[in-house]
Amino acid sequence: MQATGSRAPSSAVEDYVKAIYSLTRRPAATATTTELAERLGLSAGSVSTMVKRLDEAGLVDHVPYQGVQLTAEGERLALGVIRRHRLLEAFLVSALDIPWDEVHGYAEELEHAASDELIEVIAEKLGDPSADPHGDPIPSRDLAIDEGATDSLANLAPGARATLVRVSDSDPAVLRHLGEQGIGIGDELEMVGRQPFEGPFEVRIGDRDHSLSPILARAIRVR
Repeated sequence: MQATGSRAPSSAVEDYVKAIYSLTRRPAATATTTELAERLGLSAGSVSTMVKRLDEAGLVDHVPYQGVQLTAEGERLALGVIRRHRLLEAFLVSALDIPWDEVHGYAEELEHAASDELIEVIAEKLGDPSADPHGDPIPSRDLAIDEGATDSLANLAPGARATLVRVSDSDPAVLRHLGEQGIGIGDELEMVGRQPFEGPFEVRIGDRDHSLSPILARAIRVR
């Protein structure tokens, strides 16, 4: 899963293409320098320099006055990194019982070091899982990915029923709180209602009612 030539891409390049992939999931979307700087915790100048390198390497296309998009080659590289990351998360949770609110950080550290060969051993050991512990889809061996249609819990109407299929892993505190409440992937839920004035969402899961803040509701994806 290399970029160009025979040299393996650097960890910085992999971080960039993964960030651009995440920021451009909407059709025809682009990632701006500001968005990338915020996502990666870098200066705008550093991002501009790297984006120019990625463009020269054929990994991104620059859209004047809008931002960048991944090329087909850049997207394959990003999906390869995402496959490694999400399989590592699945392995760390399954084999080492690392909590789902901590596993993202460990996978971030390991994703650049793990070889493709090791990742395939892990995939076979786990039975080729289709999703990571947070419900995010794992790209296949040929780097195809099925994102599937989901909706935010916050968009459900009162009385609607749905299945919890994904939770954002961007904030460990959100995952930790949901875990403490016994809320997880695969739960069947019913939207009971919402308190007025931007108040919490009232959700029933099994025989328990939960009050979820707007932040929590937006972090949860349902189908």
